[in-house]
Amino acid sequence: MATILSVSGSPSATSRTARLLLHLDDRLRDHGHDVVSLDVRTLPAEALLGADFGHPAIVEATALFERVDGVVIGTPIYKAAYSGLLKSLLDLLPQYALTGKTVLPLATGGSVAHVLAIDYALRPVLTSMGAAHVVPGWFTLDKDITVGEDGGVSLAAGAAEALAEVTDRFSAALRDRTAVLAPSA
Repeated sequence: MATILSVSGSPSATSRTARLLLHLDDRLRDHGHDVVSLDVRTLPAEALLGADFGHPAIVEATALFERVDGVVIGTPIYKAAYSGLLKSLLDLLPQYALTGKTVLPLATGGSVAHVLAIDYALRPVLTSMGAAHVVPGWFTLDKDITVGEDGGVSLAAGAAEALAEVTDRFSAALRDRTAVLAPSA
């Protein structure tokens, strides 16, 4: 199966976005994929804000993008755009860091007014970075994500069904892509 990088672009330590990604990571593992997580907020702020391309943490993050087959990008939506933290990381990656990758964009937010942010703000950046296939993403309302005392996530029924569907579609796209790229026996 494929190796997937799950990227949380939330600056919050108690992020619903990050917890939602962990929930989806488990589903992708159930599909047989290897999932590696990257929480952008754990990268050094001085490296991100100072555009330090050579900082060891940035070099390591760049290497993660290079070695995976697919990327899940999760971000909260602020003022109709993806997070500035995520932008800081994307700006430090090579121009074509997503070449050959299948990408699933996900977003969370407090209002349906931000539902198109994936298509108008995030998708163009992912495409410009060379993504081979950006599958249809999903926007989830904050109110549809409940974090339990144990840190686990439960989702409102409609959100759970929709996220399961987009995650399964992403998994299938990765399987199809890796099957096409696999060497013939």
